[in-house]
Amino acid sequence: MSDERIWTAAVLVIGDEILSGRTQDKNVTQIATWLDVQGIRLREVRIVPDVEEEIVEALNAIRARYDYVFTTGGIGPTHDDITVDAVAKALGVGVIIHPDARAILERYYTGRGIERTEARLRMARTPDGAELIPNRMSGAPGIRIGNLFVMAGVPHITAGMLDALTGALEGGAPLVAHTIGAWSPESEVADLLRQGEKDHPGVAIGSYPFFRDGKVGANFVIRSTDAARVAACVAQVTAGIEAAGYTVTDGGI
Repeated sequence: MSDERIWTAAVLVIGDEILSGRTQDKNVTQIATWLDVQGIRLREVRIVPDVEEEIVEALNAIRARYDYVFTTGGIGPTHDDITVDAVAKALGVGVIIHPDARAILERYYTGRGIERTEARLRMARTPDGAELIPNRMSGAPGIRIGNLFVMAGVPHITAGMLDALTGALEGGAPLVAHTIGAWSPESEVADLLRQGEKDHPGVAIGSYPFFRDGKVGANFVIRSTDAARVAACVAQVTAGIEAAGYTVTDGGI
């Protein structure tokens, strides 16, 4: 057993449009990938509607359980963007007009000849005590308060906010992952995968079966914080699958 400190995170996706299927969430994937590089493991994802009580309940349930919590969605200029209010309520603080956020928005809109409406300036509202997460894409900043990061719902804006946070969070060793694939039924290589994990402590193997063109196959993702162990496990599993009569494709199928 390793006594290495494991840093964890959860993502709370906020928005009726996600639950209705009108919008496909892309933020969870990019946040999870970014967290791996920071040495932080994504442990839980929840999706809640634009209902203040449900956002508050979910936040209070997960923010004490994990080292970091990320929310996406609900920080825009419209009446149904209530994430800021819900976060403030969950933390037991008030909502303020953040002077730096207001100045950023005023410069952004003035510089583009866009009217500075009250709706647009509404995006300067933050929970009291919050810091700002820079947003080069649309001006409106994200919010950081304690271990909570409040981010946009638009994926390319969230990507920019993640970039601004790179290296700013404490984490452990980055996770290394290597994918291989084979046109093999998962059940026929299950013992090989199990043995691979047993022989290489600290390595986890994810198996992801698929059915294409009338054939069954699977991709296998070998993960660890130790690159040497990943390489050794990949070599062992690859040799075992090939010995069973299947061709292994490096990088997956």
